[in-house]
Amino acid sequence: MRQLVPNAAMVALLVNPTNVNAKPDTADMQTAARAAGHELLIVEATTDHELHSAFASLVSRRVSVLILGADAYFNHRRSLIASLAARHAIPTIYEFRESVAAGGLMSYGASLADYYTKAGVYTGRILRGAKPADLPVMQPTRFELVINLKTAKALGLEVPPTLLVRADEVIE
Repeated sequence: MRQLVPNAAMVALLVNPTNVNAKPDTADMQTAARAAGHELLIVEATTDHELHSAFASLVSRRVSVLILGADAYFNHRRSLIASLAARHAIPTIYEFRESVAAGGLMSYGASLADYYTKAGVYTGRILRGAKPADLPVMQPTRFELVINLKTAKALGLEVPPTLLVRADEVIE
């Protein structure tokens, strides 16, 4: 995102505070923001109404970039979040490519399809008698960078060629 919005002063992280990972993710982001010299605003939402309020707050605080925290609710509401980001002209990075396909600007994260495949494999092992405690913890091994050029253009952002070359998928 630094390559797309190099002069970003205020960066925001949108989290669902009911998510068990919200606190550790927030702490990690605060550390990363400090190291990059950015101010980080933490915004929370658990409902559609709170999402609308969160985006209004982002605009009033003049946020340059939004990072969407990993959360099943946010993934489920990806079309709403992408439309709010577009309506308020806030460049946003998401966890999954599905949000970019729904109109979001860019994503970087593991493949959602890979998650579901791994869940199916584990389910199959358990149904065949494996004890869940005996199964290894699986971590993602493949990460995708996806960029939506139409959204970038609508936001007035020029995607550098070096970023386009690194992208796994470019949506035009």
